[in-house]
Amino acid sequence: MDFTPYEFRNQPWFDQQNFQGFNEAIPMKTMVVHCFDPRAAEIPEAVAEHFGDEVFPGENVLDEEGNRVGHTRTLFPLANAGGRAVDAVQAVATMDYLFRFKTVAVVHHSFCGATAFGPDQIIDRYRDEHGVDISDTFARESLSIPHFDESVKHDLALLRSHPAVPKETRLFGFFYEINTGKLVEIARDVPA
Repeated sequence: MDFTPYEFRNQPWFDQQNFQGFNEAIPMKTMVVHCFDPRAAEIPEAVAEHFGDEVFPGENVLDEEGNRVGHTRTLFPLANAGGRAVDAVQAVATMDYLFRFKTVAVVHHSFCGATAFGPDQIIDRYRDEHGVDISDTFARESLSIPHFDESVKHDLALLRSHPAVPKETRLFGFFYEINTGKLVEIARDVPA
């Protein structure tokens, strides 16, 4: 099967040189970086409720023929191990290009598996089981969660200092208690 007809850049009406983003079709404005632990699946909804002006999960927008031409969602969830920002940087750059979004929320949650080990433990196990040294592959501060306050603040600082994160992006850091659903703001970095 030829998948080329399904690429935007190959559509006769698409002008890649004058691309202004997909916000008219999908009004994305916030990315939520959180853990892929299924017990924490409600985090994006909790963040949407916290901000009050977000739509999640939203609905597809259909044209007259029933084609999915848009969506009402304004919040994009990005799940990874521990909800660490280091894994989100490329997505932030891509989302800025595609949607000109404004906010990143980093959320760490109670009883996260990333609190069950320290950086050296995962590095040593990887070396022992796979015969590969990953000690210089990742920043040690981003491999585990030694303390929720510190890890959330570290992640916001990592995002703020990274060149792929626009300086005007609003950054928020939260802790989510999986048993109660309570979302607590730990830190924020909101440019004036």
